[in-house]
Amino acid sequence: MPGTVLLLAASPVGKSRLVDAASVLPVLAAVPPAVLSGTDTANVVELADPLEPQAVLTRLRAVAATPGPLTVFIAGQLALDRRQHLPHLALARTTPATVRYTALPWQWIREEFRLRSPGSTTLLVDLHADAEAWGWLRTHALDSGRNNAVFGRIAPPPSRRTVAVPAYMKTIATILRSGWRPPVEQLHQQAFGRLGPDAYGDVVLTVPPAPVAVPGGFVPRPTYRPEQPRPQAPDRPKAPDRPQEDPHVQITAAVQAGRHQDADALALAHEQAAARAHGVASEQALHWSEVRADLAMFARDSARSCRIWLTVAETRLTAGQSPDAATVEKAVDRAHHQWGQVRDKTQAQELGALLAQLRARVPGRRPGALENVQKQLRELQATPF
Repeated sequence: MPGTVLLLAASPVGKSRLVDAASVLPVLAAVPPAVLSGTDTANVVELADPLEPQAVLTRLRAVAATPGPLTVFIAGQLALDRRQHLPHLALARTTPATVRYTALPWQWIREEFRLRSPGSTTLLVDLHADAEAWGWLRTHALDSGRNNAVFGRIAPPPSRRTVAVPAYMKTIATILRSGWRPPVEQLHQQAFGRLGPDAYGDVVLTVPPAPVAVPGGFVPRPTYRPEQPRPQAPDRPKAPDRPQEDPHVQITAAVQAGRHQDADALALAHEQAAARAHGVASEQALHWSEVRADLAMFARDSARSCRIWLTVAETRLTAGQSPDAATVEKAVDRAHHQWGQVRDKTQAQELGALLAQLRARVPGRRPGALENVQKQLRELQATPF
């Protein structure tokens, strides 16, 4: 049966743009449709920097109605609307203030593919989250539907005045241009194996295909697992003094207003209160440490963010957590990512030495992480101040 392919690349124009999503389309377009789909023949629908959510919805409904296998490639920018705080795919006219009206609600993608046969839909996703969406991902999974296979990554906001590229999706396209399409799980692993150190802090999406239909009905589905390869942080601890209020909301408001010091001070107060009540190695205290690491990233202080993530990792290891524990690996991966953004040579050397020691104990899931740190440290030492 012929397959269908949807290529969707969307990001805002102007100052709100975090990623040049459409830059991947020429590379994907060079791949034969049958290879994109993994079927003998396939039809391709392409959407480049669409303007209106309703126009995208129309295309989603059209491809969702096709009977054969459906493969959806999505490159773009993830944002939250300010009223309901729900994830959206930013479109060409989207600004932080207009997400609710000008961006595509991610739930539309989930709902339009909801009635398709299990195992017939595959999403390959390369997203960059803005600051608010990145904070939201700490305690939420990006729900793309229980019947769909989902592979890809969500990257944190790029450095200030930097427009990122959809490196994961470009790598997928480069692999497919060989003319052979490996199984989607293998394709995903190959792509991540080729990405550089900037991807160590990404949220990785891995939801395998659902069982296919059989005569007489459907094979029972396994328990749905949202696309989060590692456990998310524990449930948000309540504020120590005013448990009826969620301090995360106050912190988010401070970040949005550019009051980064106020946001960090509030998080620090909760971190210290949790440490006094439960211990410095408790999940309650470490949650707030991780919040502060992300706040430093939002404030463009990569060195401080790296240092906090290193401290979190060391604390977890000292408390007896295994080097291959998901929470430990996440902390070291995030430290590695932030270290790559440090521009001050002295700080980079100091933090790099600490990171190398940790990487020797916590190599992570991607090969070559320790070697990458050691190589960059040698380059730093060879570079004059």
